[in-house]
Amino acid sequence: MPAGDLIEALARIGPIVVTPSDISNVPQNVQCFVTLENNLDVDVDLILSWLNKGVEKIVVPLNLAKDIIAAGLPSDRLSLLLDVGNVSAVTDTVRNGVSGVFLKTPVIDIDLVSSVSKFFTNSSIYVFSSISFPPTTSDIRELLAIKAVPVIPTSQLTLSPTTTYRINIADAFLAALVSDRHDGLFPTVVTSETGHSLGLVYSSAESVTESIITGKGVYQSRKHGLWRKGETSGATQEIVRISMDCDSDSLEFRVKQHGAGFCHLDRQSCFSEISGLPALESTLRSRLSSAPEGSYTRRLFNDPSLLQSKIMEEADELCHAVNKQDVAFEAADLFYFAMTKCVQAGVGIKEIEESLDLKAKRITRRPGNAKPQWVKPPTAKPTLPLQKETLKSDDVIRMRTVDLAGITVVARAELLRRPVLKSDEMMLKVKPIIDDVRARGDVALLEFTAKFDKAQLTSTVILPPFAPETMQVDPDVRVAIDQAYLNIRKFHEAQVDKETLVVETMPGVVCSRFARPIARVGLYVPGGTAILPSTALMLGIPAQVAGCKEIVLATPPRADGSISPEVMYVAHRVGASAILKAGGAQAVAAMAYGTKSVPKVDKIFGPGNQWVTAAKMLVQNDTDALVSIDMPAGPSEVLVIADHTANPSFVAADLLSQAEHGVDSQVILVAVDLAVEKLAEIEREVDVQAKALSRLDIVRESIPKSIIVKASSVQEAIAFSNDYAPEHLILHLENAPDCVASIDNAGSVFVGSFTPESCGDYASGTNHTLPTNGYARQFSGVNTQSFQKHITSQQITPDGLKGLGPTVATLADCEGLQAHANAVRIRLGSYQ
Repeated sequence: MPAGDLIEALARIGPIVVTPSDISNVPQNVQCFVTLENNLDVDVDLILSWLNKGVEKIVVPLNLAKDIIAAGLPSDRLSLLLDVGNVSAVTDTVRNGVSGVFLKTPVIDIDLVSSVSKFFTNSSIYVFSSISFPPTTSDIRELLAIKAVPVIPTSQLTLSPTTTYRINIADAFLAALVSDRHDGLFPTVVTSETGHSLGLVYSSAESVTESIITGKGVYQSRKHGLWRKGETSGATQEIVRISMDCDSDSLEFRVKQHGAGFCHLDRQSCFSEISGLPALESTLRSRLSSAPEGSYTRRLFNDPSLLQSKIMEEADELCHAVNKQDVAFEAADLFYFAMTKCVQAGVGIKEIEESLDLKAKRITRRPGNAKPQWVKPPTAKPTLPLQKETLKSDDVIRMRTVDLAGITVVARAELLRRPVLKSDEMMLKVKPIIDDVRARGDVALLEFTAKFDKAQLTSTVILPPFAPETMQVDPDVRVAIDQAYLNIRKFHEAQVDKETLVVETMPGVVCSRFARPIARVGLYVPGGTAILPSTALMLGIPAQVAGCKEIVLATPPRADGSISPEVMYVAHRVGASAILKAGGAQAVAAMAYGTKSVPKVDKIFGPGNQWVTAAKMLVQNDTDALVSIDMPAGPSEVLVIADHTANPSFVAADLLSQAEHGVDSQVILVAVDLAVEKLAEIEREVDVQAKALSRLDIVRESIPKSIIVKASSVQEAIAFSNDYAPEHLILHLENAPDCVASIDNAGSVFVGSFTPESCGDYASGTNHTLPTNGYARQFSGVNTQSFQKHITSQQITPDGLKGLGPTVATLADCEGLQAHANAVRIRLGSYQ
């Protein structure tokens, strides 16, 4: 695809046609057509996935059209790519199976295009000329006059003035626009992102051109010339889309309005005050920032359980409403609390409508069945709460069971698969955040912290020495942290690569390798409402032991802007040089690029949600950032191997310790030749222990997705584990220590029935930041050497060069690198 500025400008005025390889580069919420012109076969599932993600139309060549139409794809989402010479080869099946035709023609022949359009009476006609220069504005007008749309390659488009070989995109857009006014201006309706009218203005060719290219709201004042909206008032606009009306004599500018609003009276619209859902959103956003502590609204924002209860209460009342008035009243109540949830999460009507638009474009649908907890059994009676309680207690939490005996290669491979991580989608979501922090630094960081972490801050960084009152922790917790610190430090100090490796590879040729600490490291510690001093310990101690000069610890602040005292205390103990009060992609961006207050780092460590993971992967691939990361991350996982000696309650507890992390946690039990009774006892323990947990709702979703794999021997079980490469591997085996030598792939191994994974998570000494998603095949967990880099050196004596030089010169000659060979020969010559 071409440069980003051109694509962004094109996205403001019309659909973009791309190849499959360029889909991920298309900006969000842009009309996009995907052409399969150079594809040799059809992957219907892939096409469905594109359409489900919002691709407007698929443009299919004639040789693939029949198969794609036969697959049942709707005609309104298909267009035919057709060479003008092959019109007669189009069957009625193909003609009726598409809603558009992309006509490839060597030249623009209006009469020919007109006759083809009559053959495809119910289809939109797009004309793509293969000549090396763009259509003229006259060509464009003539095509549009017969309801045909020109398709212009980006190689023939420019943001600069029009030339013979490139047409300015604004000139192409304006070609069809006409004015019935004596001054040549175009009436322009300005609307919000959600399509609500803001005002009526006028545009000129010059103002429209500037708006398309810059993405800013620019109009034409009838008295004062160009009017760059917000230039003096600060109420600027970002262009979402510019479109013409059906008669091509007026425009709509859909914009994101900043500041007090569009109107000079400091309100959003010139026509009236906003109403309905936009008014509700505005009110709730105001209350989010200004509602006094203790007020009902503040309680709704601060108490998730209260808000959840109100949403469920209003949803229930809506379900029981009967007459029109009651349905409207209860629906309004539900909208109020639902919008409260949305505003609290930084979601507005625009994002909701975008999601609805995307759902409307989906081709494949889920079955539509309600989730089990919302389905009332036919025999259940609302008046008998005892019966309802009995049904709940009978809802056994159970894992699936698979036997490796006789399983096919394909089925075994399926067992080893993790859920697909939608990294491409997440990259698109985090990129604007990263770009904004990179461009605006601390200002953007403070805005995102207010939006995502709900904390209003005046500064982003806490520098040492840290105030004692910020590190006041419960005495028992302090003792536990101190003991964990000592154990983790002891184990990680033993890992320091202190000695220089020196090897004389041949007489007079000495090679060495030595370690140096990475100077500046960033440690991401998930937080906010959670308290995770263990992660701060696991990342901070090896950085401290390795001798890193700058340790920047990033963690989301709490609602009052503070950091949990436990994390503050650990930051003090590990010698953190700065604490960044931010989370998510914005924190990763700040550490990767640096801001006025946030030091730039050389490597970023730490776990996080999918936003954090996507941000880490994105910045490590940006050569401007010059930053690396510890490893890719995914949902937490454990694989337990148990034989006849295993304690069922211990095994169940280990499985649940990972299952409670999240609904996407991966939990596998490999049962080695276990008797039916033994396996049943483990399953009973899983059910009983799970129902005693506070995170039962999470476990109810994660455990049914988990698997019991039956193996006939320890060797078969370990082979399966090595193929799976789990984050945590627990061995409940008779001779567990003897089995460790057979483990090839695992993040960390827990040997024996009295070694729970929890100890590694907190205080045994090993690190709990481990590779997931199968990356244990090629990645290690975080360790002291993760915070070091290794440098090699070599020193050669004259005699050493005499012996080595001919080998080097010969290889350099072989590769055709004459200067390399000369650097040796010139020295050998001087020595002789």
